[in-house]
Amino acid sequence: TVFRTLTLGVLEPRHVHPTHPMLVNTVFRTLTRQSARSYSAAPIRAIEAVYTENGSAKKVIKLQEKQLQPATGNQVTVQMLFAPVNPADLNMISGTYPIQPTLPAVGGNEGIGRVVSVGDRVSTLKVGDLVIPATDSLGTWRTHLNTEETNLVAITAPEGVKEEYLACLAVNPASAHRMLEDFVQLKEGDVIIQNGGNSMVGLSVIQLAAARGIKTISIIRKNRPDFAELVEKMKGYGAYIVVGDDYIRTREFRELISDLPKPKLALNCVGGESATEMTRLLGEGGVMVTYGGMSHKPVTVPTAPFIFNDITLKGFWMNKWYTKHSATEKKQLFDQLSELVSSKKLRLWTERHPLEGIEQAIARAEDSSARDRKVLLKLSE
Repeated sequence: TVFRTLTLGVLEPRHVHPTHPMLVNTVFRTLTRQSARSYSAAPIRAIEAVYTENGSAKKVIKLQEKQLQPATGNQVTVQMLFAPVNPADLNMISGTYPIQPTLPAVGGNEGIGRVVSVGDRVSTLKVGDLVIPATDSLGTWRTHLNTEETNLVAITAPEGVKEEYLACLAVNPASAHRMLEDFVQLKEGDVIIQNGGNSMVGLSVIQLAAARGIKTISIIRKNRPDFAELVEKMKGYGAYIVVGDDYIRTREFRELISDLPKPKLALNCVGGESATEMTRLLGEGGVMVTYGGMSHKPVTVPTAPFIFNDITLKGFWMNKWYTKHSATEKKQLFDQLSELVSSKKLRLWTERHPLEGIEQAIARAEDSSARDRKVLLKLSE
């Protein structure tokens, strides 16, 4: 029997009956391999949120259509499902973030998608896998993308966990988890203090700490119209004490926390006076970790806490953690967070916007009153 290879990869016999078992099995195996690699060899119509210059995201982001060719080699094609609009994304677009992609660029660094096509040299991913970015500047604000397989991590969605929640794990909950794990040894009954307590990182810290029996003192802005409502909401998530930023400088506050152990860890995303006061409250050997600077004011620390309490100041950037850790370690982190969501120990709050409504999504992400929920772009049906 003589066989010749067709361009489609199916073996055609010259002298074998069409129903011969050898032919049937050969065709089945070949077509199965093809279907596992791609849904379609035709170009995909993709919509992307592109910027060609740095500036305000509302002004420079434009939607563009692109014909995306099927993945080849080590590349995979991903249909994006959801992508958050994070402050870091907006800073990157404005040109003020430490990492800057080559322009023109697609906005977005975080999100979740599904693999719909893989190149012939891809070995770690397959069609149907749920994936999230393993690197920054991937450009997640689009319906489809092609990228190297090493730029993605496959994750498993626990039963009952929505994909939109998984889209939000890689930045805020991941930051909260790492800061609680990596700087001081915390045990049940310990106390930590944080500013920006109503941010997505802050709310994640509250819940993850509460699940371990760790008490949180959370500081939020006093001059907001929904202050009382927000305090009750945060306590419902597991916050032990929630106070306004003006109250932490008072004698009454010192009396309020006098029966608690001194905080071992302070988490600072604001800077300015709020950060200064937290250093005064740290116990001996305490650590303050700065991961943001929303007030645009420097961190100023009195001399006394350094000398008499031997405190330490550290910085944290989730991007740097990702660059220093392996794909296996990243997957372990995402699996841990997914299980916490599944077990209701970590709850996330989102609001969804279609890609064509990206201007409104950006405006909501810039609104400080909306920081207790994550603004998401819904990128496919």
